[in-house]
Amino acid sequence: MRQPNRIPRREISGIFLLDKPPGISSNGALQRVRYVFGAAKGGHTGNLDVAASGLLPICLGEATKVSAWLLESDKGYIAELALGVTTNTGDAEGQVIATGAVTAQMLARVPEVLTQFLGPQEQVPPMYSALKRGGRPLYELARAGIEVARAARPITIKALRLLALDAQTLRFEVLCTKGTYIRVLAEEIGAALGCGGSLSALRRTLAGPFQLNAATALSEFAHVEHPTQAYDDRLAPIDSALSGMPALALDTPMAQRLWRGQMIEIPPTASPGLVRAYGPDGGFIGICEVLLNGRLVSRRLMSPQKSSISPKTH
Repeated sequence: MRQPNRIPRREISGIFLLDKPPGISSNGALQRVRYVFGAAKGGHTGNLDVAASGLLPICLGEATKVSAWLLESDKGYIAELALGVTTNTGDAEGQVIATGAVTAQMLARVPEVLTQFLGPQEQVPPMYSALKRGGRPLYELARAGIEVARAARPITIKALRLLALDAQTLRFEVLCTKGTYIRVLAEEIGAALGCGGSLSALRRTLAGPFQLNAATALSEFAHVEHPTQAYDDRLAPIDSALSGMPALALDTPMAQRLWRGQMIEIPPTASPGLVRAYGPDGGFIGICEVLLNGRLVSRRLMSPQKSSISPKTH
């Protein structure tokens, strides 16, 4: 029996900044990008709900080795809160379970209430989330009418700014640490105002060092029927995900010792902590750590064997 033709895959590395539209899962968007590039390997860097839109950095090839740092990074969003409407999911996808009047006094209190949510705090993840319990996503349990206890998790709301307000909608911008559920934040704001509320729209504008204005809309790929190299120049360098990390230049013997898994001694001017390591040609080697004893040890190295079609590193 004849086997179907396999889609050709290539070893390409870099970070593609995608503007995900609502109505598609993050994994669905990832697979579309992988197909367009013909990439052998890829992963996204923080799930966006199907109903949400915005920035979704996608790591291809060797860039998947730095995806954990993007997962840990701060995120920025523009959110809309439907005032006076509470749903069982905390967003517009759920069923309305309560409504409340929105008064002029409540609207006047919005700036004051928003300031109450700034800073470190604990947040309980919603039942309608992809977190797993006993191997099953919580949203599956919620749809079956099962609610389980969820431990609160530490988060920090670093910025919260009012953008627009009327009797139906509160639009705000938020900068937060990883793991923050904006749906829960929206519900809590509505509860603090006294009218209740639910998230009606969400758009991610920032992920670590990357901003939405540099992203490519998924609709640009609508015409692509076969893998192509036409978008290769839109890949950000792998090390651009680590721009907040100090850089350290190594000579050839140092780089070779790192490849062999050995620790190396470095000049005492380097401060302890994680660094971006570069070879004598300026190429990105990977993430290393400067130890307190002044030695350098590898933490996540790029593969020297891969002949990646990769953008130049900074």
